[in-house]
Amino acid sequence: MDYKRIEQAIGYIRAHFKEQPSLDEVAGQVHLSSFHFQRIFKEWAGISPKKFLQFLNISYAKKILKNSDVSIAQATYETGLSSTGRLYDLFINIEAMTPGDYKNGGESLLIDYSFAGTPFGEVLIGSTTKGVCYISFIQSQDVDLHGLKQEFPKATFRENQNEFHKNALLIFSLNWNELSEVKLHLKGTPFQLKVWETLIKIPEGSLTTYGHIASMVGKPKASRVVGSAIGNNPIAFLIPCHRAIKSTGEFGEYKWGSDKKTALIGWEAAQKISWSK
Repeated sequence: MDYKRIEQAIGYIRAHFKEQPSLDEVAGQVHLSSFHFQRIFKEWAGISPKKFLQFLNISYAKKILKNSDVSIAQATYETGLSSTGRLYDLFINIEAMTPGDYKNGGESLLIDYSFAGTPFGEVLIGSTTKGVCYISFIQSQDVDLHGLKQEFPKATFRENQNEFHKNALLIFSLNWNELSEVKLHLKGTPFQLKVWETLIKIPEGSLTTYGHIASMVGKPKASRVVGSAIGNNPIAFLIPCHRAIKSTGEFGEYKWGSDKKTALIGWEAAQKISWSK
């Protein structure tokens, strides 16, 4: 519930950014006292609203794009291992579904699903016997479960939080000591899988552009196709499509809402600053 209020506050700030709304004004928009709003914000983000909002400024993205002597792609992929030690590609292993599973709507698959809370709202997570196949931030359990079933119309479903789910959910915590390799079992074209694997290599707290991702997958003139593949990403947060932005520095759209994308980018930037101290 607290995150919902924080997300609403971020949406208000984005809509009224040029007016530089005060703490009192933003707190009033989510029906909280300034003191209470400041307290729950700091509990959620680890820093004050004022400090956090600095990272929501579009200039954060522009600064990253302008200050590097090398491309964002090079900075991201070449220095990632020494940045925070929290790279996703150390933990995530992708296995593609067979062409048969891809074409027949998952007729032979048993998919376990469960709902869980995260710092960014409730998620629906699904997995096959080989790994996690779906994670989505949700608004309605019934509606979003229907969306999962549409992805695999011929599969068999059961509500069950298995070890794949529990392990994948550890990625949302700040303590990764108990985290082992996260296994993903994904349905996608070879090009989509290549884009998603590239996204996984973007370190937490870093950003890159659609154009640089296109170059990394060997299609430098295919930014729109890359954008489409990013938009079809079935795994929220673990495949960090929120770290892909426009070349102008604007954050752009997000499958689970532009306010949530802004919140994710701001939260990761704030955590990166905290880790560096």
